[in-house]
Amino acid sequence: MHNPKRNLSRSSGKLRKSDEPWLAMSLRPENFLPGVVIGFLFGLFVDFSFFSRGGGASKDNSSMPPALSRKQSESLSSGATGEELKVVLVVRQDLKMGAGKIASQCAHAATGLYAELSQRNRSLLRQWEQFGQAKIVVSCKNQQEMNKLKEMADRCGLPTFVVSDAGRTQVQSGSRTVLAIGPGKKADVDSVTGKLRLL
Repeated sequence: MHNPKRNLSRSSGKLRKSDEPWLAMSLRPENFLPGVVIGFLFGLFVDFSFFSRGGGASKDNSSMPPALSRKQSESLSSGATGEELKVVLVVRQDLKMGAGKIASQCAHAATGLYAELSQRNRSLLRQWEQFGQAKIVVSCKNQQEMNKLKEMADRCGLPTFVVSDAGRTQVQSGSRTVLAIGPGKKADVDSVTGKLRLL
């Protein structure tokens, strides 16, 4: 049988705009360029709104020295001397977390610290990456010992990040589970964590 719609679209010898493939229409300059501009502006808006909120990181979860003294800056910038940098993850033993929970909390600490450094101290982050991103996991007795370690690290000018658990599984909401210290020179980090036992 004869299809009348087919004849209408071919009667003039050319395709109508509505019969063109959508990709061909999208790539025309009058459609493509405004789309690129709108996409670019939308991307800037989303990116800037992310940074204005502090990069999505909770402010009470981390502590980076706001302004480092010259001595502290020299202590952290060991890339020129070739000295390796490391991070130590300190896990609280009094919470009696299972192996999987400890692993996930250490992952939160490492990624949280990395996110903070990517925003505040990229050169230190790059130096740590050049040496293989060494991470050591140790344990402390309780919250009080963790607080003392954090204070010592802050006094040394070492970056720190504390993980506060959401409380969905093994520990109460708000429990501080892992403290990340560093990256810093081995000697500096060891001056804070050197006496702690490996996990």
